[in-house]
Amino acid sequence: MLSQRIYGLALGYEDLNDHEQLRTDPLLGLLSGKRKLEEPLAGKSTLNLLELVGRTGRYHKIGYSAKSIDRLLVDLYLESQATPPDEIVLDLDATDIPLYGHQPERFFHGYYDNYCYLPLYIFAGDQLLCARLRPANQDGAAGSLEEVKRMVGQLRQRWPEVKIVLRADSGFCREELMAWCEQNHTDYVFGLARNQRLRRIIGREMHQAQMLHQSTGKAVRLFTQFSYQTRKSWSGSRRVVAKAEYLDKGENPRFLVTSLSEQQWTAQDLYEKFYCARGEMENRIKEQMCLFADRLSTDEMKGNQLRLYFSALAYTLVEALRRLGLKGTEWAQAQVDTIRLKLFKIGAIVRISVRRTLLQMSSAYPWKDIYVQAFHALRC
Repeated sequence: MLSQRIYGLALGYEDLNDHEQLRTDPLLGLLSGKRKLEEPLAGKSTLNLLELVGRTGRYHKIGYSAKSIDRLLVDLYLESQATPPDEIVLDLDATDIPLYGHQPERFFHGYYDNYCYLPLYIFAGDQLLCARLRPANQDGAAGSLEEVKRMVGQLRQRWPEVKIVLRADSGFCREELMAWCEQNHTDYVFGLARNQRLRRIIGREMHQAQMLHQSTGKAVRLFTQFSYQTRKSWSGSRRVVAKAEYLDKGENPRFLVTSLSEQQWTAQDLYEKFYCARGEMENRIKEQMCLFADRLSTDEMKGNQLRLYFSALAYTLVEALRRLGLKGTEWAQAQVDTIRLKLFKIGAIVRISVRRTLLQMSSAYPWKDIYVQAFHALRC
């Protein structure tokens, strides 16, 4: 049932109603581990039992362990590494999942201007390590420290000496997170929200950028760094990197706070080469929506979290295909929906005999070379 549900999401079937037809599909039966293909898979009512978690009653006895699934996502990342990496960069971000019904813990979020959930995602490169569903009536960094503690402990259990760096926007620039990193040999680079005090500190650089812009007519950015401490919230002074940028529309200052030293990263490289690279995580979050992570319409948070897990596992499956099977091809960086359309949703004749299942594919299929390469790469 789990295989049927997760493969269904990867193939583009988000509704349980879809499985009334899919349950007789022989290929989905093979994928799901069905031995007798003449027998149907689970129907929509049976699959629905997976999502009726936390209830009582004769037919509501299927539950799940969130801790085990959380650990599984990190274990899959660990198993994917042939050798210990020199450095692991954990990207943290929150996103909105709009709600249109009366789901539990439904709250309005002013920034997104909608009723929504506010799930937390954590990635290491393209690989998903955490998908935690949260209501929207809390800080964007809520619960992130607990997730980081859990993951760092699991990673260092396998690789005690690995260097770990947290990277996130200003929504995660919180004293408890930075203090924990400093006490546990974990580095961080967080965006830092602008304020008048920070603007005054880089006043000279900003004026210089403005003069250069006026003389050249082009965008100008200058970088500086300094030691900074808030008046109340921070426990000590920290390194802050500032970008003094002047554009046609005016000033555009940006600030980062980091535990990384200048010897490790100069101010400009830290911003342009390291911090800005977190923008790729936005694409990975968009791919979650291609796998229907926004279909959270059950009447229990635990059921909606399970649906988010299903989408996370479907993403992990397709990401592994992309990383292992499509490496070196033109689809090595393709989005999930592109892979689904061009590699999964293709026609074939299925012939089932006593000894084998034979697929006869069209000779006119335009991407058969990539298909064959991916097939052999996965077999190896």
